[in-house]
Amino acid sequence: MVRVKSSVTGLRRRKKVLKQAKGQFGQKSKRYKQAKPSVTKGMVYAYRDRRVKKREIKNLWIIRINAACQENGITYSRFIKGLKAANIVINRKVLADLAAQSTSAFKKLVKVSQEALTA
Repeated sequence: MVRVKSSVTGLRRRKKVLKQAKGQFGQKSKRYKQAKPSVTKGMVYAYRDRRVKKREIKNLWIIRINAACQENGITYSRFIKGLKAANIVINRKVLADLAAQSTSAFKKLVKVSQEALTA
């Protein structure tokens, strides 16, 4: 069987890793042996943090809604419970946007929520 040399393929693979390691500190951007684990770890963090980002953004929406609720004299949990009781289906992203941009519309939602809770 013919011997296959992988010098071209190996060089291409190492160049790809070093290109991904660009911007890293010290030898991690220059040497393949140090760059490979650094790039692998970076990819693990990137994969994980794509999911964490969604979580953090939803938490930010909830914080904004809660702040607007406090200004209108109701807690976040009572507000959400009132919306569910009034059969109003609206996601947190839109609620946070209403709280920040259109305070009058948010006040109406708070009023509807409070009426549903008392009924």
